[in-house]
Amino acid sequence: MNTLNQIAFLLFCVVFFNPTYAQNGKDQVRNPIVVIDPGHGGKDAGASTRNGIKEKDIALGIASKIVVLNNKLVENPLMLFLTRYTDTLISLGDRTQLSKKLKANMFISIHCNQAINRTASGTEVFIHPKSEEQAEESAYLGFTIQKGLADILGIKKRGLKYGNFQVLRDSSNSSASILLELGFLSQTDEAIYLSKEESQSAVALVILQSIIEFLGL
Repeated sequence: MNTLNQIAFLLFCVVFFNPTYAQNGKDQVRNPIVVIDPGHGGKDAGASTRNGIKEKDIALGIASKIVVLNNKLVENPLMLFLTRYTDTLISLGDRTQLSKKLKANMFISIHCNQAINRTASGTEVFIHPKSEEQAEESAYLGFTIQKGLADILGIKKRGLKYGNFQVLRDSSNSSASILLELGFLSQTDEAIYLSKEESQSAVALVILQSIIEFLGL
């Protein structure tokens, strides 16, 4: 299924299979829509650990676990969509287009970092301000997630930064949008941690809890 068909299918599901979107032809109150963007995919592997574990797989693993946890652990408070569900390369433009078409409340792009300095470690959050309100919401979302990862999992915080990334530049002017670098695959301890299934589940749960806290649900 090509990218445009994937987007069309997702929109079809939102409108016709979710009663909070369409009911008797009238708009109803809906659960917040969150688009999670697992970075890279397909031939674009992103960064990698020394033993060859790829950023694209870690990002997709964590994003997929967020969906599962939302559906099964916390009674589905969010309408969650991924920009990719498999090891597929989706264009950056199509990733943000999905978020715009869904009129998402927030867009979170998940990545892992890499540096020549192999001691570099910790999470980084990037935003690209569109307006004062959007910048404040994006910054607070990033702060909430980064604080949760530090307080609960002990992952070092490297702070909030400006990022001129296309997925942030092209994101909606009205939704909180961040690019989250979860850690450095060039740093031995973080690479080992992020490669483990149980660690990915823990990170996914903290991100989900942080989203719910941010939304006040």
